[in-house]
Amino acid sequence: MSDPAAGEDTPSGSAREEGRLSRELSLTLLVLYGLGTTVGAGIYALTGEVAHEAGMRAPLSFALSAALAGTTAVGYAELTGRFPRAAGEAVFVDRAFGFRPLTVGVGLSVIGAGTVAAATISNAFGGYVAELLDVPRWLLVVLLMTVLAAVAVIGVKESVTAAAALTLIEVGGLGLVLWAGRGSLADVGGRWPDLVGPPGSWTGWSGVLGGAFLAFFAFLGFEDIDAVAEETQQARIVLPRAILITLGLTTVLYVAVAAVAVLEVDPVRLGQSDAPLALVYQQAGGAPDVIAFVGALAMVNGALIQIVMIPRVTYGLTRLGLLPMALGVVSPRTHTPVRATVGAAVAITILAASFELRWLARLTSLLTMGTFVVVNGALLAIKRREGPTSTFEVPFALPVLGIVASGLLFAIEVVRLVA
Repeated sequence: MSDPAAGEDTPSGSAREEGRLSRELSLTLLVLYGLGTTVGAGIYALTGEVAHEAGMRAPLSFALSAALAGTTAVGYAELTGRFPRAAGEAVFVDRAFGFRPLTVGVGLSVIGAGTVAAATISNAFGGYVAELLDVPRWLLVVLLMTVLAAVAVIGVKESVTAAAALTLIEVGGLGLVLWAGRGSLADVGGRWPDLVGPPGSWTGWSGVLGGAFLAFFAFLGFEDIDAVAEETQQARIVLPRAILITLGLTTVLYVAVAAVAVLEVDPVRLGQSDAPLALVYQQAGGAPDVIAFVGALAMVNGALIQIVMIPRVTYGLTRLGLLPMALGVVSPRTHTPVRATVGAAVAITILAASFELRWLARLTSLLTMGTFVVVNGALLAIKRREGPTSTFEVPFALPVLGIVASGLLFAIEVVRLVA
């Protein structure tokens, strides 16, 4: 097998001459890309459900879920530093086990999870806008996918820049909630016992754990960063940093927003709301429609990032010889995998129009958790066989914890899916 990192410093000019992906993404753009795929519709919708489970301790649930997600995120950081390639998960598994059916399965699982996630988001967006404009949901999904596919085809820098702009709006929406609730944040010291519980008491921890499992899915997205590895400058250094910075910033935002939410609005009332952050903002004196609008843009951004990610994974699988080369052809003019992008848009549209939102969301979770289990196992195998790396390295215990956490969530999703 060829070196997975081969050509990682190929200049953009050379890439243009050969019709390959072009390295145009900096650390700043990559972090915004990561935040865009993580700080999405999840936090705008999940806050209420977490508060319903954990009550006033919802911020603790988000902090715990960040630790759970971190066990896998740091593993991705090490693996992307070792092997900065598109279709990273497939590369990791191929390098670890050399078993092509497993490699193909993981690669297709990543594509499937991204496609189903984008369909879930598009379905939710279509339903949301259809209520406002009285337009058929299917037509809105088609229009959304057409626009996003066109943006993704233009160029990776242009599409990631568009995603970055939407990300700033998403984060700005959370900033508005924090600003409106700044009085509650200033009172955290006095309300600390309510937020963390009595010292030494185990009362209520079952709710905290239940909330943490729900909140875990608001942290998903760091795994999509490796898809643009071959379009990132100084990828071995930048990719691990982007993953870690994304997780760190997300954790701070989520814990702070959850604290404001439960301090401003009773957790029971939050759990009954379909738009919990809009309710929090209204309670703090703001206009709820502003947050609702930002939540809709978050859906658009989530779909855009998936439609950027899926073709890159497809391209990477063709480079490994696991999919027909025709699927990964890169346009010599735009330096993007046009066929794979159009194919992804069509698949997303069909899924969004054919299946219920709840079923799509559960399938996304199942595919993602299964991939996490295998990737953590691949990291253990690679560390044992190849030894230390000069980029970024984690202790053996962390991928073991990642396997346990992801495996437990996978089992829970299987039970939910068949129930």
